[in-house]
Amino acid sequence: MAQNKKKTSNKIASKAAKTLSNKNASKTAKSLAASALAQAKSNKQTGAKLEDLASTVLNSSKYSADTKALAGSILSQSNKKR
Repeated sequence: MAQNKKKTSNKIASKAAKTLSNKNASKTAKSLAASALAQAKSNKQTGAKLEDLASTVLNSSKYSADTKALAGSILSQSNKKR
């Protein structure tokens, strides 16, 4: 499989950290945030399950702009072949 070498930006990593520490953040937002942070300093790629979640978030009007930003970052770091 082709390796995607993109990493989470400092801006998104900061947003992800704030999301994880926010007790009112949704489970979805926290899942995306955790994935974004995991990809900040490593060569990890987004898994298929999280790709589906991120896609759902981006196609929904019920999520905040911050959650959508996390979802966009997650999708940009997904496997190129998938």
